[in-house]
Amino acid sequence: MSSEKTPTPAASNFIRAIIEKDLAQNKFVSRKWAGKPGDASEHAKGEADPAKIRTRFPPEPNGYLHIGHAKSICLNFGLARDYNGICHLRFDDTNPEKESQEYVDSITDMVQWLGFNWQNGNEKNLYFASNYFDYMYHAAEMLIQQGLAYVDEQTPDEMRANRGSLTEPGKDSPYRNRGIEENLTMFREMRDGKHSDGSMVLRAKIDMASPNINMRDPAIYRVRRAHHHNTGDKWCIYPMYTFAHPIEDALEQITHSICTLEFEDQRPFYDWLLERLAEAGLLAHPLPKQYEFARLNLTYVVLSKRKLIQLVEEKHVSGWDDPRLPTLAGARRRGYTPEGFKLFTDRIGVSKADSWIEYTILEDCMREVLNLQAERRIAVLDPIKLVIDNYPEAQSEDCFAPNHPLKPELGKRVVPLTRELWIEREDFMEVPSKGYFRLFPDNMVRLRYGYVVKCTGCEKDAQGNVTVVHCDYLPDTKSGTPGSDSVKVKGNIHWVSAQHAYECEVRLYDRLFKEAHAGEGDRDFLEDINPNSVTLIAAQLEPSLKDAKAEDSFQFERHGYFVADRKDSVMGKPVFNRTVTLKDAWQK
Repeated sequence: MSSEKTPTPAASNFIRAIIEKDLAQNKFVSRKWAGKPGDASEHAKGEADPAKIRTRFPPEPNGYLHIGHAKSICLNFGLARDYNGICHLRFDDTNPEKESQEYVDSITDMVQWLGFNWQNGNEKNLYFASNYFDYMYHAAEMLIQQGLAYVDEQTPDEMRANRGSLTEPGKDSPYRNRGIEENLTMFREMRDGKHSDGSMVLRAKIDMASPNINMRDPAIYRVRRAHHHNTGDKWCIYPMYTFAHPIEDALEQITHSICTLEFEDQRPFYDWLLERLAEAGLLAHPLPKQYEFARLNLTYVVLSKRKLIQLVEEKHVSGWDDPRLPTLAGARRRGYTPEGFKLFTDRIGVSKADSWIEYTILEDCMREVLNLQAERRIAVLDPIKLVIDNYPEAQSEDCFAPNHPLKPELGKRVVPLTRELWIEREDFMEVPSKGYFRLFPDNMVRLRYGYVVKCTGCEKDAQGNVTVVHCDYLPDTKSGTPGSDSVKVKGNIHWVSAQHAYECEVRLYDRLFKEAHAGEGDRDFLEDINPNSVTLIAAQLEPSLKDAKAEDSFQFERHGYFVADRKDSVMGKPVFNRTVTLKDAWQK
């Protein structure tokens, strides 16, 4: 991966201001680190934490990461990098029915592909919430012993009815005032499998009249008999996410717990729980603090897990790594780059205001990065034969094309020229339109890196379609020779030798949806699928492209940026995907 940095204008990021203020006030200097996650007593035995701050990226392993996750990954790992901190990769695997090792593997792969590493010296900061189940169970018992949690046997419907509304307070459960010992006994029975799934839950005892519904005695444990990908069948009770997450942060000594705005209403419970556990001696100050930012809303994209699953399962796309999907696996296969995602994250900034980001911004970031990174090659996507009638039939000569116009140190490559060439069909018009400067009868153009040629006519089939274009070349006008400037022409076209060209499948990918807000209003989002989101063509490529390896990216001159497909390319026979066009084709 290139280390070359693309300059980017400063964008707002309120979290940076928070971190800088915390560091200036020495807020975390008392923190100790035991070398691994633990409670207050374990960390007290450790040394001063070498990390100035600790952040975390905490995905649930129940699906494939998408572009929105790329923003969170770049934000959390980037902040840790910039402030001499450490970012943990933690799997929030508290819901065993939907999680699997397949998703764990795909997530770690994507985080590494984006260029981030959770290793810090001897510390491998890769963690699983399920490894903290013993701590969480102990914390739940501590709450019961403090009179701050109780076992509730109401049905889900009864709990929902008694929860109240935004304008009416909730009603106390008839089980709310059970004694501490009875609650402990029943909770242990839940743990030991003596009660059926859904028959009871453990709830925090807070305030059923709270204006924040999330503080009305939230459920913190449920009975759930399900095999867990990490702990197997050890547990038949599992913590709720809102209970588990703050404990995970505290055990890992996270300083800044950064999440999206939908968790803002959960922050009071986050703080309440950590303070209660600190009062009980399980955790030490300073405690983690949660900060929320606006999630990524991107035009022409759906990021809903339900909709993505529907697209895959109903085969509207070829799979989770379809290059049209906003999954990171799809983006990687499309040819999007880690540097492009980092530039995108910097450019859109971090704020609390919900807004829509134009997809063009993401595409422009990819163009900027690829313009610097990608070597140039020649490809004819809609080929028609050009015959140079006065060029010797058996002759072949070398023309020289720069590998990158901005990087002369990359040198030049040989592009063979012969009597018969492939050119773009759009580069010939029998009757030219106004302002057309390419091939038409009696007009002259330059074959890029080659000679000036003069069009002499064309051949047609029975239906009147042009099948072959004819021309003569001017022998003393080859590029790079003294005579190259002797004839002035307005047109310049690209070409490949028909004798040497590599015929290749090229996939022209475009946006998956034709509407900026798919499914807006009551419309089915599937109605907005772009019928032209992929076009398969047989193109003629310069011979050097035959040696391209999977994930090699190039600019096909005049056409855009293309990548050798990481799945379908084989040695000596790559297949190319269009990553992005040279210019925005969606401008109104």
